[in-house]
Amino acid sequence: MLLLRLIGLLALITIGVSLALYAWSREPRYLRFAWRVFLGSIAFVLVLMAFYAAERLLLVV
Repeated sequence: MLLLRLIGLLALITIGVSLALYAWSREPRYLRFAWRVFLGSIAFVLVLMAFYAAERLLLVV
């Protein structure tokens, strides 16, 4: 769970900085980068939760 919180915090900071850079410079590449970081962090969370669920199911069996 510590890894999940750390990745979430780093993703949130990265997205915030990227949006601030977009607001300052109006370059769309910062929005694309923020969107990719968001999608990557969502994918990471889903994969990690799938591993947690598989671990719980294997412990029952």
